[in-house]
Amino acid sequence: MAATPRLTKLDWERQLDTTLPLYGHRNWIVVADSAYPAQSKPGIETLVSGAGQLEVARKVLDAVNASRHVRANIYLDQELQFVAEKDAPGVTRYRSQLDDLLKNANKATMLHEQIIAKLDQVSQVFRVLIIKSELTIPYTTIFFELGCAYWPADAEQRMREAMPATSSK
Repeated sequence: MAATPRLTKLDWERQLDTTLPLYGHRNWIVVADSAYPAQSKPGIETLVSGAGQLEVARKVLDAVNASRHVRANIYLDQELQFVAEKDAPGVTRYRSQLDDLLKNANKATMLHEQIIAKLDQVSQVFRVLIIKSELTIPYTTIFFELGCAYWPADAEQRMREAMPATSSK
């Protein structure tokens, strides 16, 4: 089995720039730590960036925010807030930097296995891009669930409520 090639900064950034216009609501972009596993579903593409995780996350966040068609709900591992500095040196600084990066983002925490289950379910139908980083602190993967930028959830709900109820016969 061939090893995943290490990409240069321009390669993974170019792949992100090429992929994001193709993606829409229900697609995901994952910025992973270095131990994140390669997944076997055909709809999941994994890149090895060779870059720092916050650098990759900043690029993804900036690209999503600059797009006209998508926005992101961001999921973080709930376990991260319980990782001790003595067990994972640098985690305290990382959490502070992550908070700064995502201070204006729509984010939520969930148990890692729950996020992976969501990702597994979504990847049966929709594409997922995983960009692995060089980070070696556990529970630091950042999951970007893309949604439509120009059709918010509250507009969808109002439209659904305005539609006449139909009964199945």
